[in-house]
Amino acid sequence: MLFRESAASLADRTQLEGRLADLLAENFLHRHGHWPHDSEVRSWDRSIPALTNALVEAGLGEVEVLLEYGLPLTSKRADAVLAGVHPVTGEPSYVVVELKQWSEAHPVEGDPLRCRIPSYPDPVLNPIEQVRGYCDYLVSFNAALEQAPDSVSGVAYLHNATEFGVSGLREVTENHRGRMFTGEQRGAFLDHLRSRLAPKPGATAADDLLQARVRPSKQLMTVAADEVREREQFVLLDEQRLAYETVLAAVRRARRSNHKQVVVVTGGPGSGKSVIALSLLGDLYRRGVPALHATGSQSFTKTMRKVTGARKPEVQRLFKYFNSFMQAEPNDLDVLICDEAHRLRKTSANRYTRAALRSGRPQLGELIDAARVPVFLLDQHQVVRPGEMGTVEQIRLAAAEQGLECTLVELDSQFRCGGSDAYLRWVTSLLGLEGTGPVAWEPDGKVQLLTADNPHELERFLDDRRTLGYGARLSAGYCWRWTTKITPAMTALPSDVVIGDWAKPWNLYGDRSLLGAPPAPLWATDPAGFGQVGCVYTAQGFEYDWSGVILGPDLVWRTDRWLVDRTASKDPSFTKATSDEDIDRLVRNTYKVLLTRGMIGTIIYSTDPETRQMLSSVVPQGN
Repeated sequence: MLFRESAASLADRTQLEGRLADLLAENFLHRHGHWPHDSEVRSWDRSIPALTNALVEAGLGEVEVLLEYGLPLTSKRADAVLAGVHPVTGEPSYVVVELKQWSEAHPVEGDPLRCRIPSYPDPVLNPIEQVRGYCDYLVSFNAALEQAPDSVSGVAYLHNATEFGVSGLREVTENHRGRMFTGEQRGAFLDHLRSRLAPKPGATAADDLLQARVRPSKQLMTVAADEVREREQFVLLDEQRLAYETVLAAVRRARRSNHKQVVVVTGGPGSGKSVIALSLLGDLYRRGVPALHATGSQSFTKTMRKVTGARKPEVQRLFKYFNSFMQAEPNDLDVLICDEAHRLRKTSANRYTRAALRSGRPQLGELIDAARVPVFLLDQHQVVRPGEMGTVEQIRLAAAEQGLECTLVELDSQFRCGGSDAYLRWVTSLLGLEGTGPVAWEPDGKVQLLTADNPHELERFLDDRRTLGYGARLSAGYCWRWTTKITPAMTALPSDVVIGDWAKPWNLYGDRSLLGAPPAPLWATDPAGFGQVGCVYTAQGFEYDWSGVILGPDLVWRTDRWLVDRTASKDPSFTKATSDEDIDRLVRNTYKVLLTRGMIGTIIYSTDPETRQMLSSVVPQGN
């Protein structure tokens, strides 16, 4: 939240031109580490007075207004939440408000869930559905609302619009959590506010909302089976919902007119790509629409088969690999959902592929051909192995070669790492992937970040978190040789990762449990995985409450810059043919993946003294 005050006080502030917008901009800088976009400042300047003046005119000047209210465990923000007392029950009442300056908006191709705005290049989500999603999400995660879900309602206020200009948006069903008012309906908007809020102080209700316990985030693997087989488990917000509806609209169009369309969804770690993928797969599966899910990750695919397909082989068969479609009939599927598509390879052939199938055909072309609606979900900064090549540009070119429409949806929000977009920027800046290099971490109250002086301290901290009921994993850069063969004579796993007098095994190699350790694909999800150190290949695509990360000697800080030492890496995928430039990029991407697995917090240790000193200088202890 950027600011809270009574509606009357805010209305007074807006009379002083620019004062409130400047205050919000300064608070935004302090909370997020960068200035807001000019368009957002203009929106505050123009839309907030429309809301506060309406509240005052409705006699609701004592209602508390929470501006830019951050939804729990995500970087998403509601424009305003009004906190007060219900005029009938006398209980706390909350109205989530989405403010729009639009003067007109029209459904996309008869799909009112998606709409086009004349000044916007791409479709956006219908604001009725947008604010309804915010309400549903808030009730799911705020403990104060758990026992009183009806206390939350939502409205989209399009204060510049006429009914004629946005009439198509009303094809979406409206209810108490999703309702729309235009400037032409200002009187009805005031009446609606009076029906939800009494002319009484709302500060206590606001305190209750802000101080309530946040319910734990749903981790993907714990609810994946229900998501696919039974019902939706996740509330998709904004661009997530837009991506979901874009795919479903493409499916309807494909079935109606024999149309083929490629959809690309991009987003950083924790932006919800895999949640969208599972939500789509579950919806299509329950409807009987031919659809499959594919990845290039053994760990992810085998885990999905295990957790979603227990005692149900037909569900297990929904999960494939990218190289499973070499002999697929064209357009045999309605939808092929390619998750973690940054892990695409040049071709599907490997050393085990029969000679008859070694056509040299691009893997990307096989996947596009396999379905009427191929969907690619990717993060270009998560390429960690030579030969991985999934990018937006490559997919667009492949689609264009076949004369196919390619639709891009970009996810700009963040649901991992406590929903802290500041932490993601800090990680990419720390590693020199974006920004100017390491900067001091300013705690934002969403995610915890610590450093350890030695591996014993690192392990002890994580073990303490486990005794408190949290999940935790320890991962490292690929700087130690991996014992791939466990013999019957061994009574314990070999200590692969050795740092001074501290030693641990890598996660198991292969698909069998041995000596109390889970197979490699289940390292991130089986509680017994805590006994081993994970690598990027077993951690990528997963999340856990607490993440411990060991920076190995392949990435060290010297004076004012990072140095990547290729000789320190034991990753067998790095060969003499892999250029220094590629290894530099892949090593940094590896640590970005490892540093963005934690839902609650991350603790970092480096084997190098100078690197530890730099990390300690930018990470305040006790945050």
